[in-house]
Amino acid sequence: MRITTISIIFLLALFLSCGNNNTKNVGIEPQEANQQKKTISAKAIENFKYNDYILSSDAEKEVRDWSKFQELSTQISFLKRADITFFTSEKDTLKVFLDSLKVNIPENINTNSVIARVSTLETKLLKLNDDLTLENYNAENKLKSIKELLIANSNLIYVINKKLEFDLNDVGRPEDEE
Repeated sequence: MRITTISIIFLLALFLSCGNNNTKNVGIEPQEANQQKKTISAKAIENFKYNDYILSSDAEKEVRDWSKFQELSTQISFLKRADITFFTSEKDTLKVFLDSLKVNIPENINTNSVIARVSTLETKLLKLNDDLTLENYNAENKLKSIKELLIANSNLIYVINKKLEFDLNDVGRPEDEE
């Protein structure tokens, strides 16, 4: 009688433990499939929600000779098409590029607000480089870093536009009558 009770308990425990493994595997598979679906693609980047500013005609004239900004704009347009080649290059190469970008800001827009946006852009670009070069980093975080860089670039363009707009509309204050 005792052996029968022990064998029934053993079979019952074996049966219950087998059922737990199947339910765990079913829950994991959809998560893995969902992770694999998220990749860096032009469609994924196109679906980002942010204000994408473009340069005004005055700003285009002002930055026309700022070659590193022109190169950055070209690379950003490639990034929007999911070409990440420039952003996965060596960190030293990117630092030299960014230093040149900061040093050659045109005099008319070389203000604290523009310098601050360039510094923010530098931080986001270097973070994106780190994220893209890590092979075990998931695509969702890489896409988040891409979005942050695009927002930083858009903010830089916005500040350049506002600076030139302010300069254009700067009307002198009337002198106080005493």
